[in-house]
Amino acid sequence: MPERVAIIPARGGSKGVRGKNKRLVGGRPLIAFTLDAARASSRLDRIVVTTDDPEIADLAREAESEVVERPSDIAADDSPVIDAVLHALEMLGIEDPAALVLLQPTSPLRTAGDIDAALELFERTGIPVCSVCRAGDAHPARMYRIEDGVMRPVMPELASTRRQDLPALFHRNGALYIVGAEQLRARQIICDPMVPYEMDAERSVNIDTELDLTVLEALLGART
Repeated sequence: MPERVAIIPARGGSKGVRGKNKRLVGGRPLIAFTLDAARASSRLDRIVVTTDDPEIADLAREAESEVVERPSDIAADDSPVIDAVLHALEMLGIEDPAALVLLQPTSPLRTAGDIDAALELFERTGIPVCSVCRAGDAHPARMYRIEDGVMRPVMPELASTRRQDLPALFHRNGALYIVGAEQLRARQIICDPMVPYEMDAERSVNIDTELDLTVLEALLGART
């Protein structure tokens, strides 16, 4: 029977934040938050961590997750995540999963409820799912190019529009993607069409910089 498989890609290296997937936040490795959410999901059948780092592999096994050792040639900074996904599925002998749920450990505040709701959305619509967050004041109407030292609005027709009157726009927050066997055969994670699964700004925190880690620490502290 086709399974709903979560894959957590967790390299040991990182450009922006050194060793970020195992950096301690609130006294716990960053990847632990994603492992906890996946384990608490009521809809996932398998949880797989693909990594090139022995310490991350140990953390995953302690969390009762399956581990696939990722070869160095698909564990570089510029390696497409689809390569790690397909390699993990091949190593585990998983063909045509009912759903492939990509959970990046850099989105630590995504919950089990988010995973289950997004899976329900995928199963109900039959369309790949992508988690998103409202643009808010980071709306493109507030953005400019600099040309010859002068600011040029990206959306000149909306440059003077009040924030409250701007059309709602969304950006991918990286917390989760869900695709089926068809997309995997086409080597696609980001595809067209995709159905949005909306998350709020707090749960959409994405760790790319040291400042992001500081923000996460503050959010976790506020919860205690």
